[in-house]
Amino acid sequence: MLYREDKKGNKLSALGLGCMRFPMSKKETETLVLAAIEGGINFFDTAYVYPNSEVPLGEILAKHDKRKDVFIATKLPIVRCKSVADFDRVFDEQLKRLKTDYIDYYFMHAVSGYPQWEALREKGIEDWIAKKKSSGQIRQIGFSYHGICEDFLKVLDSYPWDFTMIQYNYFDENYQAGKKGLLAAAEKGMAVFIMEPLLGGGLATGLPKQATEKFAKANPDISPADWAFWWLWNQPEVTVAVSGMKSKEIVAANLRAVEAFRNLTQDELAVYDEVKEIFQKSFKYKCTGCNYCLPCPMGINIPACLTAYNTSYGQGFVRGAILYATTTAIISKKPNSPRNCNGCGKCEKICPQSIPIREALKKVGKRFESAPLRAVFGIVRKVLG
Repeated sequence: MLYREDKKGNKLSALGLGCMRFPMSKKETETLVLAAIEGGINFFDTAYVYPNSEVPLGEILAKHDKRKDVFIATKLPIVRCKSVADFDRVFDEQLKRLKTDYIDYYFMHAVSGYPQWEALREKGIEDWIAKKKSSGQIRQIGFSYHGICEDFLKVLDSYPWDFTMIQYNYFDENYQAGKKGLLAAAEKGMAVFIMEPLLGGGLATGLPKQATEKFAKANPDISPADWAFWWLWNQPEVTVAVSGMKSKEIVAANLRAVEAFRNLTQDELAVYDEVKEIFQKSFKYKCTGCNYCLPCPMGINIPACLTAYNTSYGQGFVRGAILYATTTAIISKKPNSPRNCNGCGKCEKICPQSIPIREALKKVGKRFESAPLRAVFGIVRKVLG
């Protein structure tokens, strides 16, 4: 395992386990977490608003007496907190869920701009943080970020943060905080945790065939996911790449990637530019599958619909249509079609990627529910009864 130090000198695994997408099965989740720890992963990232996340993580660590062997990162849902009383209520519940008396890395969750941080200050967040750090209940404080780089830099300069988390990968090098934000945070000695290192899996299994072939030609011994991780670890400013691994098999594959990591050559770095150019043409919407837009009042699985749409351009229409049929249950009697969207716009207000979701769903419906396709789906529905 490759380890990198944070601001306090703690050695963190360069590969972290994102706990937002834990399996529904408790047994599978337990196997997954233990496989990660056995492989040397010691950074576990969860959040108050992630369903089926904090509770199972706490139970597993307590059951196997592993709390002292790992670093837990979790997050304060700032949009749900109106006062100090809310800060305390949420934090106390998190300690109970995680079966611990302290949090190693505590985030202000999903800061979207400087005004949002200013509003938190007015509510007394700085005094609250100081008390929690003084008591030892919070070891280090930071924020995850979804907004423009200019505001990111202002937030950085406004408080003595210990760490931050940004969306960053070779496709999103200049998106949101981007490279500029990464370097600015590192210059302050802050640990920088990376979310969406594989762009919701898009850089692992969602690449166009041409892009995959480019990588294979340059180095056939590593996978597209390895290429994505290596690009990050090639930058010393990156502390931990947090990956939402869903199974012990994926954990094993990603552990092999970090064990085999070496610095990239100039020729290899040039390949990323070629792949990005190909990927850019096929990736219609930059949905990362974070699920913040869910639940939809109309029951639409928005991230899955956008994934199917992107796949239909990047990997072929048939594959995208199959994904769409599965995603929407379009062959059932009560499909969750994007055509059911009532235009409320609730999803767009909380989308970290600022995707025009209502417009996107119209395009998804038009692409996959043309008259001929609807007829095909109808026939399949009758055959299946």
